[in-house]
Amino acid sequence: MPRPLVLTLRKDLSRTLRQGHPWVFREAVTEPRGMAAGALVTVADRRGREIAFGYYDDAGPIAVRVLALAPVADRAALLRERLRAALATRRAHLDLTMTNAFRWVHGEADRLPGIHVDVYADVVSVRYDGEGSRAFYRDLPALIRASAGELTVRKVIDREARAGRGEEVEVRENGALFIVDVGRGQKGGLFLDQRENRQTVAQRAAGKSLLNLFGYTGGFSLHAARAGATRTDTVDIARPAIAAARRNFERNGLALGQAGFHAEDVFAFLEKAIARGQVWDIVVSDPPSFAPSKNSLSAARRSYLRLHRLAAQVVSRGGLLAAASCSSHVTRGEFLTMVKTGVDLAGRRFVLESYTGASPDHPILPVFPEGDYLKFALGRVE
Repeated sequence: MPRPLVLTLRKDLSRTLRQGHPWVFREAVTEPRGMAAGALVTVADRRGREIAFGYYDDAGPIAVRVLALAPVADRAALLRERLRAALATRRAHLDLTMTNAFRWVHGEADRLPGIHVDVYADVVSVRYDGEGSRAFYRDLPALIRASAGELTVRKVIDREARAGRGEEVEVRENGALFIVDVGRGQKGGLFLDQRENRQTVAQRAAGKSLLNLFGYTGGFSLHAARAGATRTDTVDIARPAIAAARRNFERNGLALGQAGFHAEDVFAFLEKAIARGQVWDIVVSDPPSFAPSKNSLSAARRSYLRLHRLAAQVVSRGGLLAAASCSSHVTRGEFLTMVKTGVDLAGRRFVLESYTGASPDHPILPVFPEGDYLKFALGRVE
C-alpha cells in the first residue's frame, strides 16, 4: 500500500485529536497538491510528528475525517470490524421482533466518519457526507452485507443516488407498524432518533388528547393512540406526509374517528386553534431545523420563540409541552431558554420534567459537540 500523503497542521491540535475529535478543518492544515477525494492521509504537526490518520475530502470545510491514531494498514478490514461492532451495540439493546428500524452506523460516534447507515426491515439506507466519503467508502454495500451477520439485507440503497425513486417498506417500532418510503421519504420516512421520546410521550397519553405539530407521518400520534389517547391531531404542511400518517393509523387498526390529519402550515393552524379556544392535554412540537447554519441563528431564535409562544396557548392548564429541536447550531442550554421564554410570552409557566436527546442508536462523542444535535424538552405548562 502506498504511503499516505501528509497534511501539516497550521496550529497545535494534537491534544484535541488525541482526545478523539473526528474532524480536521481545512483552515487548520496545509494541503499538498494532487490529493484525491477519499484518499488515506496522515495528519502531522509542524515538527513532522504523526498525530492522526484519516481520509481526505477535497470539498467543504472538513479536510480530513479521522479514522484512527495509528496507521490504517487494511482499510476494508477496519471497516468490517467497525461495522460489526456498531451492529452488535444495537443488537444488545434492541428486540428486532418488536423494532426492526434503527440506525446501524451513526458516523463519527461509531468511528465511521462521514456516513450514516439506517436499517428499515431488510432494506439498508446509506447517506454519505460528500464525495470524499463516497470515494472512501466505495465498496460499502459489499462491506455491509459481509458484516450483517444474522441480519437479513435484501437491498442497500444510496439515498442521494436514489433521490426521487420510492422504496416502500413496512417496519416495526416497539410493536407499531409504519409504512416508510426509504427512497423518497425525509430521513427514510421515519425519524429514528425520536424513538425513545415517542415512547415517553405515549406513556403519558392514556386518556389524554394530543396535538402533534410538524407531525410528518404521525409517529408521536400513532404511539399515543395505541397507548389509549382519547384523540390525536397531526399537523404537517406536506400533504404526502399527512396521507402517510393516515395510512399508518389504518395499518395499525386505529379508529380514524378520534384522529385528525391536517395538511396545513403549523403556525396558521395554531393561530386558528387559539382563536377557537381549543386546547390539548399534550402538545408535541418537532419542527425541521430552523438553524441549518450559524448564519441562520438569529432567524431561528425568532421562529422558536414564536412557535413555543403559540404552542403554549393550546396546552390545557397543567398539560404537557414536548418541544424538540434538531438544530446542532442551537445549544442545549439556549434551546431550553427559548422554550421557557416562549411559554413566558404566552403568559404561562414551563416546568421542566425531562430533557433528553436522540435514541441510543444515535450516540454522542463527548469531545464532538457538533454531533449533539437533538434536544427534547418535556414539561408542564401552568
